[in-house]
Amino acid sequence: MESSLEDDVIFLVCTNPNSIEESIPKDEFCISTAESSSWDLPTILSHGIVNVQSNRNRLIQQSSYFRSLICGNFSVKQAVLTADILPTLFGSMVGYHIESCHGSISILWNLEAFINILRFIYGCSLDVTPQNFILLYEGALFFGVDALLLKCKIWLSELDSSKGPLSLQIQLDDLIHIWNFGEENGNDFIPEICTGYLARNFMWAMSCNSFPNLPYGMLIACTRHPELTVDSEKHLSDALLVWLAANTELSECSSCLEDRCIDVLKQIRKKRCYIFKLADESINAILSLVKHPSSSLIDSGDKDLSQLRIRLTKYTKKVDISGCPQITFEILLLSLIPCSYIVDSELRKSIKQSLINLKHLKQKQYAISAGLLPILNFEAVQEVDISKCSRLHLEAAIECFCKSFPALRILRASYLSNFKMSGLRQLVKCSLLSEVDFTVDVSPVIPLQVSIISSSQNITPKIPTKFVESENYILDTISFSLSRSLLSNITKLTLEGRTDVSACIKLQSILVCDTSFGRNSILALCCSIPDSGNSATVDFGKRQQNSVALNLQTLHMGGCKDTAGKRHLWLIATSGSNQSVDETSLLEVLSQVQALRSLCLRETHLVDNALCSFSSSSLEMLDVDNTMVSGSALAYVVRGNPGLKCLKARGCKNLFQKESTGKGKESSSLSHSCRELYLELSKACKLEEFSLGWGFSHFSLEALGPAIASLKKIKVGLGASLSHDALTLLPKTCPILESVVLYFQVISDCIMTNIMRSLRNLQVLVLCYCLGDISSLSFKFSMPNLRRLRLVRVTPWMTNDDLVILTRNFVHLVELSLLGCRLLNSDSQQIISHGWPGLTSIHLEDCGEVTADGVASLFDCKALEDLLLRHNGRGIQKNFILDAASKMPMLRKVSLDFCDAVEGYFNLPNYADRCSLSIVKMARCKTRKCAVEIQILGAFRRPVHEEKPVHKETLVFVWSSKNLTRTVVKERI
Repeated sequence: MESSLEDDVIFLVCTNPNSIEESIPKDEFCISTAESSSWDLPTILSHGIVNVQSNRNRLIQQSSYFRSLICGNFSVKQAVLTADILPTLFGSMVGYHIESCHGSISILWNLEAFINILRFIYGCSLDVTPQNFILLYEGALFFGVDALLLKCKIWLSELDSSKGPLSLQIQLDDLIHIWNFGEENGNDFIPEICTGYLARNFMWAMSCNSFPNLPYGMLIACTRHPELTVDSEKHLSDALLVWLAANTELSECSSCLEDRCIDVLKQIRKKRCYIFKLADESINAILSLVKHPSSSLIDSGDKDLSQLRIRLTKYTKKVDISGCPQITFEILLLSLIPCSYIVDSELRKSIKQSLINLKHLKQKQYAISAGLLPILNFEAVQEVDISKCSRLHLEAAIECFCKSFPALRILRASYLSNFKMSGLRQLVKCSLLSEVDFTVDVSPVIPLQVSIISSSQNITPKIPTKFVESENYILDTISFSLSRSLLSNITKLTLEGRTDVSACIKLQSILVCDTSFGRNSILALCCSIPDSGNSATVDFGKRQQNSVALNLQTLHMGGCKDTAGKRHLWLIATSGSNQSVDETSLLEVLSQVQALRSLCLRETHLVDNALCSFSSSSLEMLDVDNTMVSGSALAYVVRGNPGLKCLKARGCKNLFQKESTGKGKESSSLSHSCRELYLELSKACKLEEFSLGWGFSHFSLEALGPAIASLKKIKVGLGASLSHDALTLLPKTCPILESVVLYFQVISDCIMTNIMRSLRNLQVLVLCYCLGDISSLSFKFSMPNLRRLRLVRVTPWMTNDDLVILTRNFVHLVELSLLGCRLLNSDSQQIISHGWPGLTSIHLEDCGEVTADGVASLFDCKALEDLLLRHNGRGIQKNFILDAASKMPMLRKVSLDFCDAVEGYFNLPNYADRCSLSIVKMARCKTRKCAVEIQILGAFRRPVHEEKPVHKETLVFVWSSKNLTRTVVKERI
């Protein structure tokens, strides 16, 4: 009996190869597999040698390696498998020595991994994690533990099918190590699963610090994977460029490196403009798509339409094609149908026929018949951004979204002036939609800010469209707003710049800045929401129990001052025009909002009485720029909202009233209202954005103290007076500033050098009408994070050489504005376009002779959206606007001056040729004689009369979905 028991026992003498190099005691520690469930792993690993008493039969049953070793020929004589042989079999393993002799087996292996394998063999549970997967997998593979090998494969398969990186809490580093292990051991199963996981979670991976560490093969395999999921091609390109920048030494062979760079960038579908060799090809492809109908590509059987498809997978949650001017409904439709219809020539004919049928729909609706084409369903998509896609037929696109994206919750469609707000009725089909953004460019013609000389409207000529609009969708204002069920799920509605209509009863966010949102609109917000069969009622001065205002979290109505006579956002069934947002209406709405987190009332008739009626305690953003509020009223609001993060009060002349000393002199110290406001801010607020003007001084920075320690954006406006010491200490007081905007401050090279050297995260720098002397020394530091630069009357010394320095130091600039740089010339255009080809905004005014020889190089900035050229030399061609619109398909706003027109005038494009253009401003000057005294040879002075151009008026052209409005105003805008 005892002999039988002895035969069932075998001793495993385990030595950790790491103990040879590490200072681990060489003493032996004995354990038994009979007690494997209670093994203390830290204690076991603290010993250099572990003697494990094991059941021989269990080892034979569970491990093919031990079965061969114990039952085979190895059991007769001593069997040794040394580290000289093993690396040829398993290249990734280190430190192996297994020998069998006299009822014991000596094992030199990773002790932690082998102990865990033994526990699994003897029935204990074992969790596979990203950290131990490789050790367990290679151990199970070598020792032939099929059950553990299967468990590892199942774990990896679960990783492959998991919904996201957080579900298994895997790190990108671990994923890379697992992929490398599979590649090194010739295991196709492991790299394939790792690549698929990376492809489906690419947005997560590109945000990880270890993303540049991805092996070239893994990255290429991922970008070619059919389930590669990204929000947009821009995200993919940005990620690949980051990887390329971090892997400049891919190979000692420069030609190999070049080929790999191109191979990586070729994975980007042609939707935007990129650098390296593919940049010109991408740009030309986009412009070709913009100029030629998409339907012609479908007719061409030799064209690869897969490159036109929007990248969509069953894992896609966000679709971002914003800023893609070549996107049309045809391209959208190609992305929502099976790939077989694109590859097969016969099926491709059905696409063409379907588009013809859609073009000539007999039914007066936008419905897409299910019988025309099979529309795929992407249930994971929750957000779509089609902003600035000017050629996309929005009504038809919405119809597709409703069918293909049943879980759609957010739709962003800003800067699409062709879209009629009556088309909102289609959104009823998107039952889960809760957030909508239909922002357009704000018209520069704001009645209270400009003096209108004349105004006229031309009906937009009707152009052929792909779809017939239904008469049932062209609703009048009242019938549209009275549909209670319409858009009832919308909680956030952004209509900035629009004067159209909408109606929602569950809104939590309203953004209607610079619209005709007026007194009746506020009346609708404050009225009690009617039950079925009842009418809406409101009584100013009486708190309503069930109004939209009660649940509002965001209310932005800045610039809504004078809208009398215009159509309003939300019309209750009452007569009369939507009158101006007056003090009474502001008092009413502010007294009702209780859950507001963001409030913008800039440039409204806001006074202390209305502001003090505000009772919400959850406010995080408050904008009262250019209002009549006082410091005391603002302090009252701050006191009740300690979580305030953003405060804008620039241009408020009543904010700080200087106190008298009693001797007819004003005190230089802070006024009582000033001290009160700063005291409340410094108590609990941690501001991230701060904007102030009148009364703001160096005393203010000292008083604010910890409230601005975490400040990211600061704007100092007219009426503020920060001393030299205050501006010098600004980077130390606010060390994480990302935006610095200074108006009418005294600056110097010392101040600017300190800002540039200290604020390495600076993204926005604006200097307007600042006094003092600065030179090119202020801009000698590299600022790779700077995105926006505006210099107004502060750098008259700037030459082309200085401009070249700016392009080298501010390489990622996307917005450039220069005013008063009179030493620049026509060569400046090439410097700008070559140094910053990705600019989206260029403002050049009174900049020497920049346009004296016409405009050519600036056309290379294909991504331009906003262009201002005024008083830069008389050389701009009459067809410049038409050329700019055709060569820069993203261009929405153009501002010129007749003084620069070589032929004295500019031609306007017609409606069909304007592309994305929505606003054109043309300033006109008149000459005025002025007397100038000059000195000749130092002997005497004499008056000389010369003609000098002075502003006369501005012609403003605004295109909408309905008409072209021509307005003449006195001001220069």
